[in-house]
Amino acid sequence: MISEGAVFMFAVVFGIITVLLVRSRNVRAWEAVCVGLFGLYLGQTPVLFTVHGLVTWIISGFSHT
Repeated sequence: MISEGAVFMFAVVFGIITVLLVRSRNVRAWEAVCVGLFGLYLGQTPVLFTVHGLVTWIISGFSHT
């Protein structure tokens, strides 16, 4: 089960990124993925459980020492 705090944190981070991208008016592929992730976290669709697992796996891979 995904904790509400984690979902809220990711929604805020992806929301800030989305606002900055919309202000720049230039969206590339990875930026479109961030906007899509913001929509998934904000809408909390059933796909969110799979996507959240993937996002945490990627983040843990970058922070692994």
